[in-house]
Order: sequence, then C-alpha cells, then structure tokens
Amino acid sequence: MASFPRTTRSVCPVCLKNIPAQLEQREDGSVFLFKECPEHGAFSADVWRGNVDFDTWTQCAQPLGELGTQCPQNCGLCPEHESGSCCVLLEVTKRCDLQCAFCFADGGQQEADMPMEQVKKAIDRIRTLCGKPLLQLSGGEPTLRDDLPELVRYAKEVGCSYVQVNTNGLRLSREPEYAKALAKAGLDIVFLQFDGTRQEIYEKLRGRPLLEEKIRALDVCAALGLGVTLVPTVVPGVNTENLGELVAFAKTRVPGVRGIHFQPVSYFGRCPEGSRTRYTLDDLMADISRQANIPLDSFMPSQCDHPLCGFHANFLAEPTGKLRPLSNITHSAQRKCGASHNREYVARHWRRYPQEAAPQGVLSDEMDFDTFLYCLRHRSLTLSSMVFQDAGNLNIERLHRCSLHVYAEGKIKPFCAHYLTCFYESDETGTMDREG
Repeated sequence: MASFPRTTRSVCPVCLKNIPAQLEQREDGSVFLFKECPEHGAFSADVWRGNVDFDTWTQCAQPLGELGTQCPQNCGLCPEHESGSCCVLLEVTKRCDLQCAFCFADGGQQEADMPMEQVKKAIDRIRTLCGKPLLQLSGGEPTLRDDLPELVRYAKEVGCSYVQVNTNGLRLSREPEYAKALAKAGLDIVFLQFDGTRQEIYEKLRGRPLLEEKIRALDVCAALGLGVTLVPTVVPGVNTENLGELVAFAKTRVPGVRGIHFQPVSYFGRCPEGSRTRYTLDDLMADISRQANIPLDSFMPSQCDHPLCGFHANFLAEPTGKLRPLSNITHSAQRKCGASHNREYVARHWRRYPQEAAPQGVLSDEMDFDTFLYCLRHRSLTLSSMVFQDAGNLNIERLHRCSLHVYAEGKIKPFCAHYLTCFYESDETGTMDREG
C-alpha cells in the first residue's frame, strides 16, 4: 500500500505557474489534490471518490521521482516524457455548425481553414515525429471541409496506421454521399459525439435537439461499414443518470457501434461559468456498473497512460442483450504497454471488420474457438474513458505519461497541456472558475 501524502507537481489555476502539489487521502478513501501558489493562495480538487480502492487501481504507476518545473509551459515533448504517441489530434478547422456549452477547442470561430497543402505538410511532420500513429482529424467540426476525404486519403497513403474523424455527425446524417467518400478514402473510425439517449440532454449540452440526427448518422455509417465509437461528454446533473441507457442503446447497435468512449467534463476551453462540479473516474465506473448491471471489476486502468487518465473494459454483446465481460482487473497484470501496442488495441476494437459468414457455432459458454473469434470481431463492445485534466486538477506526473497528443506549430504536445486554460477561486469553498 502506498503512503500519503504523495508528492507531485501541478499548476496554479490562476497564473498556470508550475508549483509543488500533493495527493492526500481522507478516511473514506477519497483522494484530493492540494497545492498552494505563493501569489494566489491554496487550492484543492477532487481526484478520487473512493468507489474503487485507489492503491489497487494505481499500483502499476510508480512515482516518477523528481519532476521538472518547466512543464507544461515549455512542453514539446520534452525528454522527461515517458510515453510515445498513440493518437495524434490535428485540428483541420476552427469552424463548427454548433455552439456547444462545453467545448475543449472553443470551436465555432470564423477563421479560414488551414490550406490543403499546409494540412498535408502537418501530416508529414506528424509521421516524422511519431512514426505511424492513429491520426485524429478534428476541429472545430472537420466535416465542414469539403476536402476532408482527400485529407483522409493522403494520411493513409503516407503511412498513418489508422485515421479517425472526430465529428458531431450532422453532415454525415444529411449527406450519405459525403460519408461514402470518407469511407472510400480509407477512413477507419468515426469518433461520434453522442451524449445520451434523451433529447433534453442535447438541448442542454448542444443547444438543440439532435438525437434523431445522431441516429441517422449511425445508420449511414453502419451501411458503409464504418466503425463508430460513441463519445459522450459526461456532465454532472445532465447525463450522469443516462449512462446505463446509453450502454443498452449501444448493445442494440453492435457491430455498427464498436464502443463507447466516455469523457467526464473537464473545465478548459469553453464552459459555462460556475460549472465546476468534479466527476471523477471512479464516479464514472461506479455509475456505469450500477446502471448497466456491469461488474465493477470489469474495468481495467489504462496501460499506456497514467491509470488515473482512463479505463477500458471489453464485452461480448450476446443476442439475448446480455454483455459478457472479457476483462477483469484481477486478471490484468497492470503492466505498462507502449504507444504502438495501445494504438493497435484501440484500432482492433474500434474499427469495423469486413463482413464474413457467421460460423455454425452458437454464442455460448461452450462455443468453439472459431465462433469465439468471430464474436470478437463482430459482437464485441468496448467501454473506455479518458479523464482530461484542467488547471484545477492537473498532475504533472499524469501529463508525463500522456499518449494522446496534439500537433500544433510544428510540435507534439500532451492534449491537456495544449488546451490548458486559467481558473480563479470564486468563493471560500475552493470552487474554481475559469478566469475572464
């Protein structure tokens, strides 16, 4: 068992200076991050609620020792960074056809798109820096670019292992031919913003009822053989009680839906002032387990990033509607794996496999090996998450192990370092709001 407090480093949520911090544990098993800026005072943020034993979950994350004082301001990646690039995000537009209340990229700006040749040079640079990453074309809303299929094709031609598009799905829902062009260009994964199964969720988070359009986008992608991962932004009080319904919905859409990638809201970019309720990783696991009747020990910590950055869990979707767990934390060696291994894992579970005849075997406890392999390819459903850091809860140790990177200005940066924005302490309770 690890002892507390644990020393690390963070940033001041007001000035973003690198400052000492420590993780402290309370009697109920919850963990919080405490830090004090000489100029702006003391701050704390919830890290762990105690639904899962913290030491068990983080046992594979050995302390990094002395942490530098330049991160994240001068992040490049620096020599201290432990992880390679599993996924590299490239913003190809700032434009967006929505004005979501929560947006890490603050999309919707009316800037001219990055010229085609400049985007291609950026992709070339990513290949030079990162080898053969999973490339995510993002924004803004990347499907507003008419030339997006050409960008997908180029990325595949120059050697990006897999290409995914991060999209709200609106253009895919109304223009099947555009989606077809993306599929023909070699698109592997559609990373689809999908916040829940109730219309009121979209009205609160996205400003308009979008559920029918989201489902049409799913139908279009399924018909084209495109693998879809549903990506809900999980906001306390908005959709935290819809998680079980979302899992149930996804089960009915296998194999068109390959997984759900939950993203608990973090407070950077654009978000409503005063909205700073923390929803921790173990809050998420406990709520999914309770609502979807999934064993809590099905969830395993990230083996490429820091274990506090996310989880993954694998299931077979049986015809009866039951999810059969394929993962168990007690069977996990909790070993660290490299970015390339993680990239192949993600692609294997999120992309669609070509159609093939079903074997004669039946999905059951006694199924033969060929039937089992077929089910893995066509009946699997992956639940995963990524818990981003903001100025309130940023832990430099986690940042040093990040494998989700952003390309900008010729450099590769950890996602949470790139999108970091300031907060200020709004009241005496330690609640932190974004500055300005």
